Amino acid sequence: MDFNHPHTDRSFFLIAGPCVIESRDHAHFLASRLQDLADSRGIPFLFKASFDKANRTSLDSYRGTSMEEGLDILSEIRTRFGVPVLTDVHESAQCP
Repeated sequence: MDFNHPHTDRSFFLIAGPCVIESRDHAHFLASRLQDLADSRGIPFLFKASFDKANRTSLDSYRGTSMEEGLDILSEIRTRFGVPVLTDVHESAQCP
């Protein structure tokens, strides 16, 4: 998908993925299924997942992978599936 050129014939694109990265296999599985779904309908697709879900209501809730592992997984998905990826940033330290 080339974001430098407007999609004059399409005003919708899909941003989808898990709320938080649970595992490498799960993220790849979801990326594959979502890409197939978007491709079958001709919809541009961006994969979105968080490596850190800092806004949990319980301190004991799963927050995600490490930043390094999460970014590695997102990079793999971008390369393997050829889709743009998107994630959350909760702290300035997460933007080296």
